[in-house]
Amino acid sequence: MVGDNGTAVTEFILLGFSGFCSLQGPLFWGVLCIYLVALLGNSLIVVLTLADPALHSPMYFFLRHFSLVEILYTTTVVPRMLVDLLSSHPTIPLASCFTQLCFFSFFGVTECCLLTAMAYDRYAAICRPLHYTTLMNQGACNSMVGASYLMGIITGTTHSICIFTLPFHGANTIHHYMCDIMLVLRLATVSTFRGEVGNLAATISFVLTPFLLIMASYACILATILGVTTSQGRLKLFSTCSSHLFVVILFFGTGTVAYLRPEAGSSPDTDQIISIFYTVVTPMFNPFVYTLRNKEVTGAMRRLMTRYLWSP
Repeated sequence: MVGDNGTAVTEFILLGFSGFCSLQGPLFWGVLCIYLVALLGNSLIVVLTLADPALHSPMYFFLRHFSLVEILYTTTVVPRMLVDLLSSHPTIPLASCFTQLCFFSFFGVTECCLLTAMAYDRYAAICRPLHYTTLMNQGACNSMVGASYLMGIITGTTHSICIFTLPFHGANTIHHYMCDIMLVLRLATVSTFRGEVGNLAATISFVLTPFLLIMASYACILATILGVTTSQGRLKLFSTCSSHLFVVILFFGTGTVAYLRPEAGSSPDTDQIISIFYTVVTPMFNPFVYTLRNKEVTGAMRRLMTRYLWSP
Protein backbone atom coordinates (compact mmCIF):
# COMPACT_ATOMS: atom_id res chain seq x y z
CA MET A 1 0.00 0.00 0.00
CA VAL A 2 1.37 3.38 -0.96
CA GLY A 3 -0.01 6.60 0.42
CA ASP A 4 -0.51 9.75 -1.60
CA ASN A 5 2.87 11.14 -0.67
CA GLY A 6 4.79 7.83 -0.61
CA THR A 7 6.78 8.98 2.43
CA ALA A 8 8.91 6.40 4.20
CA VAL A 9 7.21 5.17 7.35
CA THR A 10 9.06 5.86 10.61
CA GLU A 11 6.29 4.76 12.97
CA PHE A 12 3.03 2.83 12.95
CA ILE A 13 -0.27 4.00 14.43
CA LEU A 14 -1.83 1.29 16.60
CA LEU A 15 -5.57 1.93 16.56
CA GLY A 16 -6.20 -0.75 19.19
CA PHE A 17 -9.46 -0.06 21.01
CA SER A 18 -9.52 3.65 20.16
CA GLY A 19 -13.01 3.20 18.72
CA PHE A 20 -14.30 2.28 22.20
CA CYS A 21 -13.27 5.32 24.22
CA SER A 22 -15.71 4.61 27.05
CA LEU A 23 -14.24 1.10 27.51
CA GLN A 24 -10.57 2.07 27.54
CA GLY A 25 -10.51 2.83 31.29
CA PRO A 26 -12.17 -0.45 32.40
CA LEU A 27 -10.11 -2.36 29.82
CA PHE A 28 -6.89 -0.82 31.18
CA TRP A 29 -7.63 -1.90 34.76
CA GLY A 30 -8.90 -5.31 33.67
CA VAL A 31 -5.81 -6.08 31.56
CA LEU A 32 -3.51 -4.72 34.29
CA CYS A 33 -5.06 -6.98 36.95
CA ILE A 34 -4.90 -10.06 34.71
CA TYR A 35 -1.30 -9.24 33.77
CA LEU A 36 -0.25 -8.90 37.43
CA VAL A 37 -1.94 -12.20 38.31
CA ALA A 38 -0.13 -13.88 35.39
CA LEU A 39 3.22 -12.42 36.49
CA LEU A 40 2.79 -13.38 40.14
CA GLY A 41 1.38 -16.84 39.40
CA ASN A 42 4.04 -17.83 36.88
CA SER A 43 6.79 -16.34 39.06
CA LEU A 44 5.49 -18.44 41.96
CA ILE A 45 5.78 -21.60 39.86
CA VAL A 46 9.37 -20.69 38.89
CA VAL A 47 10.28 -20.11 42.56
CA LEU A 48 8.55 -23.30 43.79
CA THR A 49 10.17 -25.54 41.18
CA LEU A 50 13.58 -24.10 42.05
CA ALA A 51 13.21 -24.09 45.84
CA ASP A 52 11.45 -27.39 46.58
CA PRO A 53 13.43 -30.63 46.00
CA ALA A 54 10.15 -32.54 45.49
CA LEU A 55 9.61 -30.52 42.29
CA HIS A 56 12.98 -31.28 40.71
CA SER A 57 11.55 -33.90 38.34
CA PRO A 58 11.64 -33.47 34.52
CA MET A 59 7.96 -32.44 34.36
CA TYR A 60 8.52 -29.50 36.69
CA PHE A 61 11.81 -28.64 35.01
CA PHE A 62 9.85 -28.10 31.78
CA LEU A 63 7.07 -26.31 33.66
CA ARG A 64 9.58 -23.86 35.16
CA HIS A 65 10.83 -22.87 31.73
CA PHE A 66 7.30 -22.74 30.35
CA SER A 67 6.24 -20.36 33.14
CA LEU A 68 9.31 -18.21 32.56
CA VAL A 69 8.54 -17.96 28.84
CA GLU A 70 4.88 -17.17 29.65
CA ILE A 71 6.08 -14.15 31.65
CA LEU A 72 8.29 -12.95 28.79
CA TYR A 73 5.62 -13.73 26.16
CA THR A 74 2.90 -11.62 27.78
CA THR A 75 5.39 -8.89 28.77
CA THR A 76 6.28 -8.45 25.09
CA VAL A 77 2.77 -7.15 24.45
CA VAL A 78 0.92 -6.04 27.59
CA PRO A 79 3.02 -3.11 28.95
CA ARG A 80 2.88 -1.25 25.63
CA MET A 81 -0.81 -2.10 25.31
CA LEU A 82 -1.46 -0.52 28.73
CA VAL A 83 0.47 2.61 27.77
CA ASP A 84 -1.45 2.89 24.50
CA LEU A 85 -4.80 2.54 26.31
CA LEU A 86 -3.93 5.74 28.19
CA SER A 87 -2.75 7.54 25.06
CA SER A 88 -4.96 9.60 22.76
CA HIS A 89 -2.66 8.92 19.77
CA PRO A 90 -0.86 5.57 20.26
CA THR A 91 2.12 5.11 17.96
CA ILE A 92 5.06 2.71 17.88
CA PRO A 93 8.41 3.36 16.14
CA LEU A 94 9.29 1.06 13.27
CA ALA A 95 12.20 -0.54 15.15
CA SER A 96 10.07 -1.12 18.26
CA CYS A 97 7.32 -2.69 16.18
CA PHE A 98 9.72 -5.11 14.53
CA THR A 99 11.37 -5.89 17.88
CA GLN A 100 7.99 -6.69 19.44
CA LEU A 101 7.08 -8.86 16.46
CA CYS A 102 10.39 -10.71 16.66
CA PHE A 103 10.21 -11.46 20.40
CA PHE A 104 6.52 -12.33 20.22
CA SER A 105 7.34 -14.98 17.59
CA PHE A 106 10.36 -16.14 19.58
CA PHE A 107 8.50 -16.71 22.84
CA GLY A 108 5.35 -18.04 21.17
CA VAL A 109 7.22 -20.76 19.26
CA THR A 110 9.34 -21.58 22.33
CA GLU A 111 6.11 -22.22 24.24
CA CYS A 112 4.89 -24.57 21.47
CA CYS A 113 8.11 -26.56 21.64
CA LEU A 114 8.14 -26.68 25.45
CA LEU A 115 4.58 -28.01 25.42
CA THR A 116 5.81 -30.71 23.02
CA ALA A 117 8.65 -31.62 25.39
CA MET A 118 6.16 -31.81 28.26
CA ALA A 119 3.91 -34.09 26.18
CA TYR A 120 6.87 -36.38 25.49
CA ASP A 121 7.62 -36.44 29.22
CA ARG A 122 4.04 -37.60 29.92
CA TYR A 123 4.34 -40.19 27.14
CA ALA A 124 7.55 -41.57 28.64
CA ALA A 125 6.06 -41.64 32.15
CA ILE A 126 2.82 -43.40 31.16
CA CYS A 127 3.73 -45.50 28.11
CA ARG A 128 7.33 -46.42 28.97
CA PRO A 129 7.60 -46.18 32.77
CA LEU A 130 10.46 -48.72 33.05
CA HIS A 131 12.62 -46.61 30.71
CA TYR A 132 11.50 -43.21 32.05
CA THR A 133 14.69 -42.47 33.99
CA THR A 134 16.82 -43.26 30.96
CA LEU A 135 14.66 -41.38 28.47
CA MET A 136 14.24 -38.29 30.64
CA ASN A 137 17.73 -37.92 32.11
CA GLN A 138 19.06 -34.45 32.82
CA GLY A 139 20.99 -34.26 29.57
CA ALA A 140 17.90 -35.11 27.51
CA CYS A 141 15.82 -32.53 29.38
CA ASN A 142 18.46 -29.82 28.88
CA SER A 143 18.67 -30.68 25.18
CA MET A 144 14.89 -30.44 24.71
CA VAL A 145 14.70 -27.09 26.49
CA GLY A 146 17.70 -25.78 24.54
CA ALA A 147 16.11 -26.94 21.27
CA SER A 148 12.87 -25.17 22.22
CA TYR A 149 14.68 -21.86 22.68
CA LEU A 150 16.65 -22.44 19.48
CA MET A 151 13.45 -23.02 17.48
CA GLY A 152 12.08 -19.78 18.91
CA ILE A 153 15.22 -17.88 17.91
CA ILE A 154 15.09 -19.31 14.38
CA THR A 155 11.44 -18.28 14.00
CA GLY A 156 11.99 -14.79 15.37
CA THR A 157 15.00 -14.36 13.09
CA THR A 158 13.10 -15.68 10.06
CA HIS A 159 10.27 -13.22 10.62
CA SER A 160 12.79 -10.41 11.13
CA ILE A 161 14.56 -11.14 7.85
CA CYS A 162 11.31 -11.53 5.92
CA ILE A 163 9.74 -8.34 7.25
CA PHE A 164 12.58 -5.99 8.28
CA THR A 165 13.89 -5.89 4.73
CA LEU A 166 10.56 -4.79 3.21
CA PRO A 167 9.99 -1.10 2.38
CA PHE A 168 7.10 0.72 4.07
CA HIS A 169 5.80 3.96 2.55
CA GLY A 170 2.64 5.97 3.09
CA ALA A 171 0.09 3.79 4.92
CA ASN A 172 1.07 3.19 8.54
CA THR A 173 -2.15 2.38 10.40
CA ILE A 174 -2.52 -1.01 12.13
CA HIS A 175 -5.98 -1.88 13.43
CA HIS A 176 -4.64 -3.77 16.41
CA TYR A 177 -3.07 -3.17 19.83
CA MET A 178 0.19 -4.90 18.79
CA CYS A 179 2.34 -5.45 15.72
CA ASP A 180 0.74 -8.58 14.28
CA ILE A 181 2.81 -10.27 11.56
CA MET A 182 0.17 -10.41 8.83
CA LEU A 183 -1.13 -6.89 9.50
CA VAL A 184 2.39 -5.47 9.22
CA LEU A 185 3.04 -7.43 6.01
CA ARG A 186 -0.07 -5.91 4.42
CA LEU A 187 1.41 -2.42 4.86
CA ALA A 188 4.52 -3.20 2.80
CA THR A 189 4.75 -1.36 -0.52
CA VAL A 190 6.16 -4.32 -2.49
CA SER A 191 5.15 -7.93 -2.98
CA THR A 192 4.92 -9.73 0.35
CA PHE A 193 5.21 -13.20 -1.17
CA ARG A 194 8.61 -13.84 0.44
CA GLY A 195 7.33 -12.72 3.84
CA GLU A 196 4.19 -14.81 3.58
CA VAL A 197 6.16 -17.90 2.52
CA GLY A 198 8.59 -17.38 5.42
CA ASN A 199 5.71 -17.00 7.85
CA LEU A 200 4.01 -20.13 6.47
CA ALA A 201 7.23 -22.15 6.65
CA ALA A 202 7.84 -21.07 10.25
CA THR A 203 4.24 -21.86 11.19
CA ILE A 204 4.37 -25.36 9.67
CA SER A 205 7.80 -26.14 11.09
CA PHE A 206 7.49 -24.77 14.61
CA VAL A 207 3.75 -24.59 15.34
CA LEU A 208 1.97 -27.28 13.31
CA THR A 209 4.72 -29.89 13.74
CA PRO A 210 4.84 -29.54 17.56
CA PHE A 211 1.05 -29.74 17.67
CA LEU A 212 1.06 -32.98 15.63
CA LEU A 213 3.76 -34.44 17.89
CA ILE A 214 1.67 -33.57 20.94
CA MET A 215 -1.37 -35.25 19.38
CA ALA A 216 0.73 -38.35 18.59
CA SER A 217 1.96 -38.47 22.21
CA TYR A 218 -1.56 -38.25 23.55
CA ALA A 219 -2.79 -40.91 21.11
CA CYS A 220 -0.24 -43.29 22.63
CA ILE A 221 -1.13 -42.14 26.15
CA LEU A 222 -4.85 -42.68 25.48
CA ALA A 223 -4.19 -46.18 24.13
CA THR A 224 -2.19 -47.03 27.25
CA ILE A 225 -4.84 -45.61 29.60
CA LEU A 226 -7.63 -47.54 27.87
CA GLY A 227 -5.55 -50.71 28.27
CA VAL A 228 -5.65 -50.41 32.07
CA THR A 229 -8.24 -52.79 33.50
CA THR A 230 -9.49 -50.79 36.51
CA SER A 231 -11.27 -47.44 36.34
CA GLN A 232 -9.26 -46.24 39.34
CA GLY A 233 -6.02 -47.02 37.51
CA ARG A 234 -7.21 -45.22 34.37
CA LEU A 235 -8.22 -42.18 36.42
CA LYS A 236 -4.86 -42.10 38.20
CA LEU A 237 -2.94 -42.21 34.92
CA PHE A 238 -5.12 -39.55 33.30
CA SER A 239 -4.72 -37.24 36.30
CA THR A 240 -0.95 -37.13 35.73
CA CYS A 241 -1.39 -35.47 32.32
CA SER A 242 -4.76 -33.65 32.64
CA SER A 243 -3.17 -30.31 33.61
CA HIS A 244 -0.83 -30.35 30.63
CA LEU A 245 -3.63 -31.39 28.29
CA PHE A 246 -5.79 -28.49 29.49
CA VAL A 247 -2.95 -26.01 28.88
CA VAL A 248 -2.36 -27.47 25.38
CA ILE A 249 -6.06 -27.11 24.48
CA LEU A 250 -6.10 -23.55 25.83
CA PHE A 251 -2.89 -22.49 24.08
CA PHE A 252 -3.45 -24.05 20.67
CA GLY A 253 -7.22 -23.53 20.77
CA THR A 254 -7.04 -19.74 21.14
CA GLY A 255 -4.16 -19.53 18.64
CA THR A 256 -6.09 -21.59 16.08
CA VAL A 257 -9.20 -19.43 16.42
CA ALA A 258 -7.06 -16.30 16.04
CA TYR A 259 -4.96 -17.27 13.03
CA LEU A 260 -6.69 -20.11 11.17
CA ARG A 261 -10.30 -18.99 11.07
CA PRO A 262 -11.57 -17.60 7.72
CA GLU A 263 -11.16 -13.85 7.22
CA ALA A 264 -14.60 -13.54 5.62
CA GLY A 265 -17.04 -12.19 8.17
CA SER A 266 -14.34 -11.37 10.74
CA SER A 267 -13.80 -7.84 12.02
CA PRO A 268 -10.66 -6.16 13.38
CA ASP A 269 -12.34 -5.63 16.76
CA THR A 270 -13.23 -9.32 17.01
CA ASP A 271 -9.64 -10.23 16.10
CA GLN A 272 -8.35 -8.03 18.91
CA ILE A 273 -10.68 -9.54 21.49
CA ILE A 274 -9.55 -13.04 20.50
CA SER A 275 -5.92 -11.88 20.63
CA ILE A 276 -6.41 -10.69 24.21
CA PHE A 277 -7.25 -14.24 25.19
CA TYR A 278 -3.99 -15.77 23.94
CA THR A 279 -1.71 -12.85 24.86
CA VAL A 280 -3.19 -11.84 28.23
CA VAL A 281 -5.77 -14.30 29.59
CA THR A 282 -4.16 -17.66 28.69
CA PRO A 283 -0.85 -16.93 30.54
CA MET A 284 -2.93 -16.25 33.66
CA PHE A 285 -4.56 -19.70 33.59
CA ASN A 286 -1.31 -21.69 33.58
CA PRO A 287 -0.51 -21.13 37.30
CA PHE A 288 -4.09 -21.94 38.35
CA VAL A 289 -4.14 -25.17 36.35
CA TYR A 290 -0.84 -26.38 37.81
CA THR A 291 -1.47 -25.28 41.41
CA LEU A 292 -5.16 -25.84 42.11
CA ARG A 293 -5.17 -29.24 40.36
CA ASN A 294 -1.78 -30.46 41.53
CA LYS A 295 -1.16 -31.80 45.04
CA GLU A 296 2.63 -31.73 44.64
CA VAL A 297 2.65 -28.02 43.79
CA THR A 298 0.17 -27.09 46.54
CA GLY A 299 2.25 -29.15 48.99
CA ALA A 300 5.41 -27.32 47.90
CA MET A 301 3.59 -24.01 48.36
CA ARG A 302 2.61 -24.94 51.92
CA ARG A 303 6.17 -26.02 52.74
CA LEU A 304 7.58 -22.78 51.34
CA MET A 305 5.11 -20.66 53.33
CA THR A 306 5.86 -22.65 56.50
CA ARG A 307 9.59 -22.24 55.98
CA TYR A 308 9.66 -18.49 55.30
CA LEU A 309 6.44 -17.01 56.70
CA TRP A 310 5.43 -19.06 59.70
CA SER A 311 8.78 -20.22 61.03
CA PRO A 312 9.83 -18.56 64.31
